[in-house]
Amino acid sequence: MPEVPTGAQAPESPTPGIRFGSATGRWVLLASILGSGLAGIDATVVNVALPTIGKDLHTDFALLQWTVTAYTLTLASLILLGGALGDRYGRRRIFVVGVSWFAVASLLCGLAPNAHLLVAARALQGVGGALLTPGSLAMIQASFAPGDRARAIGAWSGLGGVATAVGPFLGGWLIQVASWRWVFLINAPLAVLVVVISQRHVPETRDASASGGVDVLGAVLGTIGLGGITYAIIEAPADGLGSAAVLSAGLIGIASLIAFLVAEGKLPHPMLPLGMFSSRQFSAANAVTFLVYGAFGGLFFLLVVQLQVVSGYEPLAAGTATLPITVVMLLLSSRGGQLAQRIGPRLPMSIGPLICATGVLLMLRIGPNADYLSQVLPAVLVLGLGLALMVAPLTATVLAAIDSQHAGVASGVNNAVARAAGLIAVAALPALAGLSGASYSDPVVFAHGFRICVLIAAGLLVLGSAIAAIFISNDILNSGAPSTATRSGCAISAPPLSAGPSANRP
Repeated sequence: MPEVPTGAQAPESPTPGIRFGSATGRWVLLASILGSGLAGIDATVVNVALPTIGKDLHTDFALLQWTVTAYTLTLASLILLGGALGDRYGRRRIFVVGVSWFAVASLLCGLAPNAHLLVAARALQGVGGALLTPGSLAMIQASFAPGDRARAIGAWSGLGGVATAVGPFLGGWLIQVASWRWVFLINAPLAVLVVVISQRHVPETRDASASGGVDVLGAVLGTIGLGGITYAIIEAPADGLGSAAVLSAGLIGIASLIAFLVAEGKLPHPMLPLGMFSSRQFSAANAVTFLVYGAFGGLFFLLVVQLQVVSGYEPLAAGTATLPITVVMLLLSSRGGQLAQRIGPRLPMSIGPLICATGVLLMLRIGPNADYLSQVLPAVLVLGLGLALMVAPLTATVLAAIDSQHAGVASGVNNAVARAAGLIAVAALPALAGLSGASYSDPVVFAHGFRICVLIAAGLLVLGSAIAAIFISNDILNSGAPSTATRSGCAISAPPLSAGPSANRP
């Protein structure tokens, strides 16, 4: 599923703008879809490869967590900065730099001789993802004629969703017929193709009104803060809460996040404008985002391991087990947005997480030798239905709560919240469930921990539902034109992508 671009301000289109059916338009779409697909596919296939990586590199569960969280850490911390750099220095330029960076880091991942170097390379991959992801949509927003923009982004969303859905299937196949290393190495030739197309066929655009310095201080403080807290959570089960390393990392992380909030409140051009959170609707929608995407991030990290270690699935079967979620999302997510436009977002945002929680609880039936049709498929189908009902109204509410000229920043903040939630969940849920050390290789221990994580994830979804029911207003979407967010696609790993700046007002 496509990554969710962020940080794009209201677009500045060349006059008269690229038409959807033109050759140039098709090239721009191809570059954007392939570029975002690189990051999207990588985010899904790595989970499938974790058990194989653990066995091949003889590593423990904590380092497997770091294989996922190192990427998410740098991506979540820097994605808003990536959008700002593109606005200022050129969206195509930063996109190409990001794709190239991502390719080099992917090669380093594929060639890593041990788990520690793999984790370092994954962190570098996240930097590349933070640079390329905002540009993949911003190039479309800024290049296409206004009348064709929604159609172009709809095509980007749908085709990107199909491309990313292929990821687990491709990853599982590569692991079985070759090696987990090819999950990373295959990115290089695709990246070369994206760079060539972008340089030859994508026009350069930038925000002529961008002024002030780039918020490097905020990016550094945010990265240290999230990194310190993540380290403390992951290492605490093995080292103990009272160990010097865990305590130091946790305190540094907390202090850095406090300094980050202070700095963002004082800087003239912060990457996280804290004033946005004065909107009760914006704050509530982001609270729901944090809870539900935290639940999904932790759950999907563990589910593909559960299917392989406990249920005995091959990597290919485990990787494709959740494909029905993508199919349901592609078929029904726009209907969820249309329903919210008609009746208001409160009910879909309240009922959707409850349906998701039901699907999550059905995963308690996934155990040794689990039958796919009777034990796995019902859970993922119900989860997909809940997501289809919830995600478009969630994005519509985020965009409608903020003035339309700040829609890009609002979407970017919501994306960063979702990724930070997934980062913390991947670190915290296994710790809460007692999964550490060689747990991933012990079916009995892992199955017990997975059940605890399922219950925690369901609880987070119920809490998200309650916040939506109490704080989300049904009037938030009432405006003259339907919100473009109702025509959006969705990613499981992050919030749904909007089809352009919202016309709504608070």
